[in-house]
Amino acid sequence: MELSVTQFLTLDGVYQAPGGPEEDSSGKFAHGGWSAPYGDDDFGAFMVSVFDRVDAFLLGRKTYEIFASYWPHHNEPGNPIANKLNDLPKYVPTNTLEQADWPGTELLHGDLVKEVTELKSRPGRELQVHGSGNLAHTLLAHGLVDTLHILTFPVILGTGKRFFAEGAQPTGFDLTDSRVTSKGVTISSLRKTGAPTYGDFGTD
Repeated sequence: MELSVTQFLTLDGVYQAPGGPEEDSSGKFAHGGWSAPYGDDDFGAFMVSVFDRVDAFLLGRKTYEIFASYWPHHNEPGNPIANKLNDLPKYVPTNTLEQADWPGTELLHGDLVKEVTELKSRPGRELQVHGSGNLAHTLLAHGLVDTLHILTFPVILGTGKRFFAEGAQPTGFDLTDSRVTSKGVTISSLRKTGAPTYGDFGTD
């Protein structure tokens, strides 16, 4: 399986608590729910297209707990997102959770890089990460991410957790798809190509 990361970001790179104020108020973050006003048919269609390719999920512990408190209670027949989240395997790297009640969940307590590398070696299409900023940082730092879907929302917050933190492995990407929703969300899909290439504008 290939590993994809889908991340919601503000213009200044904040990923913290996009869906609601209760998601993550750490650091006295007061802007939770900043992505909610930008939902529309374009946004929904893109997310459905992402979930069409998934065979398993890899979720950070905080994101897992948010999803587990919501999606099992919204599993209407034919819901293309809820049905996938409820029916497919979910893997959660954690040092704190000892059990998980959401069916299909497996907790990973071993070496993260080794565990994820083994998951990627299994047959299937995509192992998907949604949100899970701290987990995504680690995956990027170890070169484990094959595809990034970055949804940039037209808002600046000035505070909050930033997604592209120092320590990521230098990596080049090709832009494979780009679109803008009716409410101004820029969606960029990028596929890893390897190490960055460099040049010099001062030469002929």
